[in-house]
Amino acid sequence: MTESDFMPGGYVNDMLSGAFTWKAPSNIALVKYWGKHGNQLPANPSVSFTLDHCATITTLRFEKRDKPAEAFGMEVFFEGVINDGFRPKILGFMERIEPYLPFLRNYHFTVHTSNSFPHSSGIASSASGMSALALCFMSLERELSGGMSEAFFYRKASFLARLGSGSACRSIGGGLIVWGTHKEIPGSSDLYGIGYPGEVHPVFRGYRDTVLLVDRGKKQVSSTAGHGLMKGHPFAAQRFLQASSNISELIPVLGNGDLRAFIRLVESEALTLHAMMMTGSPYYMLMQPATLQVIRKIWEFREESGCPACFTLDAGANVHLLYPGEEKKRVMEFINSELVAYCENEQYICDRVGEGAFLINNEE
Repeated sequence: MTESDFMPGGYVNDMLSGAFTWKAPSNIALVKYWGKHGNQLPANPSVSFTLDHCATITTLRFEKRDKPAEAFGMEVFFEGVINDGFRPKILGFMERIEPYLPFLRNYHFTVHTSNSFPHSSGIASSASGMSALALCFMSLERELSGGMSEAFFYRKASFLARLGSGSACRSIGGGLIVWGTHKEIPGSSDLYGIGYPGEVHPVFRGYRDTVLLVDRGKKQVSSTAGHGLMKGHPFAAQRFLQASSNISELIPVLGNGDLRAFIRLVESEALTLHAMMMTGSPYYMLMQPATLQVIRKIWEFREESGCPACFTLDAGANVHLLYPGEEKKRVMEFINSELVAYCENEQYICDRVGEGAFLINNEE
C-alpha cells in the first residue's frame, strides 16, 4: 500500500459527540529501530514483541463545532490532571495526520490518558500512547465513513501512529511485529507495522518480559533527539546494514526455537543500540551503574543455571529480562533473590507477549 491509499474518499455519517477508549500496549524491540528519515520513516527495519501489561489507556471525547476552526481544539489530561506539556506533541501529531483525517478541525477533543508504567523512563510510553490515540481517531473515522474492514482499520491506525511516534506502529497488533521493508519478509513496509508472517516456534508465543525498574526518572535525552543524532553518526550506515542482517538471522531462529542463537542476537542488538548513543556527537549514556550490574547478574545466572534468560534494553536504563514462560518460577526466584536490590524501591513489572490493542468502550 502507498500513502494515498489512506486518504479518505468521503464521509457518509455525522457524529455530534461521543467518546472512544482504547488500551494499547507498549512493545520491546528485539532488532532495534534507531534512526529515521523523511516523514517518520525508519532507517532500518525492526522486529518487536508486543507487550501486555505495560500499556496506555486513552479516552478521546469529541464535540462537533458549529463550523471548522483555524486551530485544533484539544485539551489533555494525564492521569487525571490537565497536562499542557503533552499538548505540543499531540498538536504536532494532529497536523501530520490531518491529510488522512480531514475531520479533525470539525471537533473539539478532550484526551484523558494514563500509563500502567513510569512515563519517560525507557519503556516505550510514546509507542503505547500514540497508538492508543491513533486508534481513538480511527474509531471516529470508522463511524463517519459508515464502516471499513478490520484489516484496513488496523493498518491505517498503525500508519497514523507512526506519524506520532515511529515505534507506535508496532503497538497495534499482537505477538511479533515487523516494521520496515525487509526483502525476506513479505508485506513488510516502512509505512506501518505488520504481524510477522513467518513460522513462529511455540516457545516464543509464551515469552515473558520482566521489566526491572533500575531508574524510574525521566531520561536525559529523549528518543526523538536520539534518533536525530544518528544523522551524521560515523557508524550509522554500518548499523543500518547490521540491523537488516540480524533480521535475516532471526528469521530461522524464530521458526526453529534456537534459544542460544536468539539470546546472542537479542543481547547484541541491545548493546549496539546503546553503543550508538555512546559513540555519536554529542555522545551520551542512558545506562546507569545498576543497569550494568543487572546485566552481569543475568549472565552469571544463565551460565550457572542453564536457564535461557536474556536481557534487552530500550532507550533507557531499565532492563527487560526475557525468558520462556515455562521458566517463570525459576526466573522469579532469581529476580527476588538477586535483582530487586538493584531496582528502585525494589520495583519491577511482570509482563508477557500480548495480543495487541483493544477497544474498551464505544460511547456515543
